[in-house]
Amino acid sequence: MSRITVQEAAALLRRQDNVLILTHRRPDGDTIGCAAALCRSLRQLGKRAFLLRNPDVTAVNAVYAGELWAEDGWTPDFVVSVDIAAKSLFFPAAETYFDQIGLAVDHHPSFEGFGRDQCVDASRAACGEIVYEICRELGEITPKIALPLYAAVSTDTGCFAYANTTANTHRVAAALLETGIDYFSVNKRHFRTKSRRRIAIEAELMGSAEFFHEGRGVFLAVPLSMMERTGATEDDLEDISSLAGIIEGVDCGAVLRELRPDEWKLSLRTGAGGRVNATRVCALLGGGGHAMAAGATLKGTLEQVKARTLAAVDQVKRD
Repeated sequence: MSRITVQEAAALLRRQDNVLILTHRRPDGDTIGCAAALCRSLRQLGKRAFLLRNPDVTAVNAVYAGELWAEDGWTPDFVVSVDIAAKSLFFPAAETYFDQIGLAVDHHPSFEGFGRDQCVDASRAACGEIVYEICRELGEITPKIALPLYAAVSTDTGCFAYANTTANTHRVAAALLETGIDYFSVNKRHFRTKSRRRIAIEAELMGSAEFFHEGRGVFLAVPLSMMERTGATEDDLEDISSLAGIIEGVDCGAVLRELRPDEWKLSLRTGAGGRVNATRVCALLGGGGHAMAAGATLKGTLEQVKARTLAAVDQVKRD
């Protein structure tokens, strides 16, 4: 296994054909956008490339994949993973290819070091920034390549509002806009539209918020019963973890989503001040991510999961 540059990653991909691209569990705009853009760049070179069908993809993000999904039973010659930091983030069908990954592209500090070659840069706000450079090395950035890359970069930075946003993020976004993409539709889809079910979920979450650390921390929980009561679906929960960050005075927001009875997905969002390092907290809980955005999956009752999360936060926090 070796770390390689963007230029080396592009050269490696130029030598491949029949490429399968993997995305992570409960895929967000970054992983889907990166996969779609890279797939289209490879097809532009005349290569066969597909995305492994992800059963968790929401309608909001599925629009970027379009006709790029591989047919069942298709056998690749080369496998690429994008925006996947840990083996635990591979959904069941993707796990089959874990030992076959020829190139892993990622931007998480918690990247576990899998794949024969690795193009990893934890200084990038989004994996889309890295994939943009790879695609640029492969050839022209057409609007069809630029649109999913814009979705990748914009969603992982909260429409450029999160503290992970850098000058390079804006440079990449500007270059993508210059291709003539309909960026307004992306922004409207991801940041300016909420279903009535989503509004109902948000109302219940805020009404049941549980604060800790004298108001600097908050738990927001989405149990299965809330999903059933509101009729909400996965599409309605897109970026639900960002809600904690809009509460005044909160610099540690723990959003807990019940995936199945007594199994919870923790999404931890922390402030730029560094009082709580989200990666370190989630590492204690078997997960990972970034300093201000990380996650883990925990089992137990809601109260047990909150207690474990708070204990991990207390172990890591600075006063």
